[in-house]
Amino acid sequence: MAEHGRRTVRDLRRGNRTAVLRQLYFEGPLSRQALGPATGLSSGSISNVVAELTGEGLLEEAGVIESEGGRPRTLLRVAAGSARLIGVDIGETRVRVELFDLALNELARAELPLTRQGYDAGLVAGHVGECIAGVLRSSGAEPAELLGVGVGVPGIVERGAERGAMVHGQTVGWDAVPLEERLRAFVELPAEVPYFVGNGAKALGQAEMWFGGGRGAQDAVVVLLGSGVGACVVTGGADRGGADEWGHLTVNLRGRRCRCGARGCLEAYTGSAGLLERWREAGGTPPADDEEAGLCALLSAAYPGDGRSADASAVAVLDETAEYLGAGISALVNLFGPERVLIGGWAGLRIGPHLLHAVRRHAAAHSLRYPGERVAIELGRLGPDAVTVGAATLPLAAFFAEGGRRDPRPGPDERVEPAGWRAVLEERGAR
Repeated sequence: MAEHGRRTVRDLRRGNRTAVLRQLYFEGPLSRQALGPATGLSSGSISNVVAELTGEGLLEEAGVIESEGGRPRTLLRVAAGSARLIGVDIGETRVRVELFDLALNELARAELPLTRQGYDAGLVAGHVGECIAGVLRSSGAEPAELLGVGVGVPGIVERGAERGAMVHGQTVGWDAVPLEERLRAFVELPAEVPYFVGNGAKALGQAEMWFGGGRGAQDAVVVLLGSGVGACVVTGGADRGGADEWGHLTVNLRGRRCRCGARGCLEAYTGSAGLLERWREAGGTPPADDEEAGLCALLSAAYPGDGRSADASAVAVLDETAEYLGAGISALVNLFGPERVLIGGWAGLRIGPHLLHAVRRHAAAHSLRYPGERVAIELGRLGPDAVTVGAATLPLAAFFAEGGRRDPRPGPDERVEPAGWRAVLEERGAR
């Protein structure tokens, strides 16, 4: 049995492969000569790793560059077509599935709506299965090409259970739902294709940190506003968790009843469902059972832009929303001291352009001076599909952590646990 903390030759090889893959993925294309200083590996190690990864089809040439006084240098990059990934967003209004190549270029997508009565776990798993079959069929991709399926969910994910990932989603009526088990029963994929289930706000945050407004930041918070409300906290370049259910922070004692059953939750004032309910109570007439259309109607009433007078009740609801959202963000600023706060999610991106100035003002008013003066509050950059992108990076990160091996086959003295996307963020943070 291996001694505690002892690294095997296999560990070292995997680490070298991981370092090269990450560097080329985030900073490539690069030459072999540039990879050495960037990764800290010797030229011999670089040659061996590049030969292995190229032989496995994971790397490809990307042109040449001239060098001063020497031979032209060949550029390398990760081969986008060498594998496929699936990202799943189980939202509160729809299930969205996207198929990506290894560079996270979208190859196909499918989605199905969810009604207010549509959160039965079997129904949701069936929707996911139907959408996965659809994207594979339309793209011509084979299941054997998949590195894995990443799934973003509304709720808290319990890992390590015998039945796979369990989801505790109180607002959608999920109490210890064995979602991974349900997915395997409803989705026709080979048994060896792994599932990676995570909180949707964390998936959004992961996407923004890798490719969006959080890129380059060491300390950031990414906020998701949809039907529900959540946040992903990154400190020191790594996901630290702790704010998945930020939407259930109490902001008004004896306030409005939240979907979770408590009173005064932030979600009751800033989530799209709470927004529309308050507007309806004030005399507004949002479309029934369609939150996205309802939010568009609310914004149109508040900011008509065609000579009509603004609906005073709609303006009042949005003003109150900005105040509560600013106060909720101030709690994150005071607790974690981030450089950036990014507002995303489909609802956040809809209302954000109209409310951002007011949100900043209210956040500053409620934050301590020092952290409040150093934080930038902005909108996310990846659009409404960011959760599916983030979900797809879950299997991608595990693939990198294993040095690009689909089947690591650990020996009897080795235990392999994917480090996940934290390792990738830490790698980026060290540069």
